[in-house]
Amino acid sequence: MSTAAATSLWRDRRFRTFWSAQGVSEFGDRITELALPLIAVTMLDASPSQVGFLTAAVWLPNIASLFIGAWVDHRRDKRPLMIAADLSRTVVLLSLPVAYWFDVLTLGQLYAIAILAGTAHVVFGTAYASFFVRLVDRDHFMEANSKLSATRSISFMAGPAVGGWLVQLLTAPVAILVDALTFVFSAVQIGRLKIEPSTPQPSEETLLRRAAAGMRYVLKHPYLSRSLGSATTVNFFNLMAMALLVLFASRILGLSAGVIGVAFGVGASGGLLGAVAAAPLSARFGAGPVIAFGAVIFPGSIALAAFAGGPTWLKAVALAGAEFIGAFAVMCFDVPLNSLQAAVIHDHMRSRVAGAFSSINYGIRPLGAVVGGFLGTWIGVRETLLVSAAGGLLSVVWLIGSPIIRTRDLTGLEPPA
Repeated sequence: MSTAAATSLWRDRRFRTFWSAQGVSEFGDRITELALPLIAVTMLDASPSQVGFLTAAVWLPNIASLFIGAWVDHRRDKRPLMIAADLSRTVVLLSLPVAYWFDVLTLGQLYAIAILAGTAHVVFGTAYASFFVRLVDRDHFMEANSKLSATRSISFMAGPAVGGWLVQLLTAPVAILVDALTFVFSAVQIGRLKIEPSTPQPSEETLLRRAAAGMRYVLKHPYLSRSLGSATTVNFFNLMAMALLVLFASRILGLSAGVIGVAFGVGASGGLLGAVAAAPLSARFGAGPVIAFGAVIFPGSIALAAFAGGPTWLKAVALAGAEFIGAFAVMCFDVPLNSLQAAVIHDHMRSRVAGAFSSINYGIRPLGAVVGGFLGTWIGVRETLLVSAAGGLLSVVWLIGSPIIRTRDLTGLEPPA
């Protein structure tokens, strides 16, 4: 083992600075993810299909990530783009409590906020793909992804619980102020980082040609194409359920905002356990089998919530249990898969590939949310959750016979010729 590989990232000041930025902004995100649909459901009396459209609006900008990624890849320094994305989200989110105080808040504004904040998120994410490999050495890919995923899981534990009580005590629009401030902190921390910018390959290609090259790269890549199929299937069916989960917990199960937040927070502890366990499990059983395990258990876990019934405490336990199992499994899917992908992508293609991958993988989420909203209105919310759980199991089919499922570790993995 090299000296670099043996040294913990906690000793790396640059990583700690970035980790703090991500940790704080992730915490704020959890508050908004709970508060936004609660505003629609409790203050604007939104129907299941309207809640589905709101969730779709959050993910709609990912359809354009193919072109955003191609544009970002042509920029030498990705850091200013990440800072601009954070500050843009601050301004957009601040408009919501202002509209609430002036009593002009509408569903249309919620849709606009979701789309604009989602666009900034896509810019940040595509820039991050190249930024990450400049921040972290290859030997630390798995450790860095594990630590960042663990922090994200902690945000899922504390964020909804705190957010739920903030919504009850201060109202949902005021709670969103907290998320707006977390993006200011993230922008300041990223601004403090000194990262050597990457050097884009000289090219006179148009934006369209660069975007097309990124998509061809993904679809022909032996690892990326199969992982894209699996992740896209998971995301489509998962968003069918996620679009309705807050509505289901609030209207069908009759749980208060505080109880919903606590149930989500307790359940999210499974994500922390999964993020910590993903690397050791991958070392013990192989990265590929662990990815396949996550692809089956993550989407199937929502069935536990769908069968919830009985007294309030039992409904809350079922909701928390579904969240716990799903959060653990998704970390087993994400941590080794993200590390594997970082190892097999050419450096000059990273943002383009991130954009192409997200345009399909995340671009399918609006469709899943809309389908979930219509199904919830048509066949019922509980029944839609069960359809989501069953359909998500198809994600593992993409991994069967692929090089992913045969991968034990990252040793020897290189981008294709």
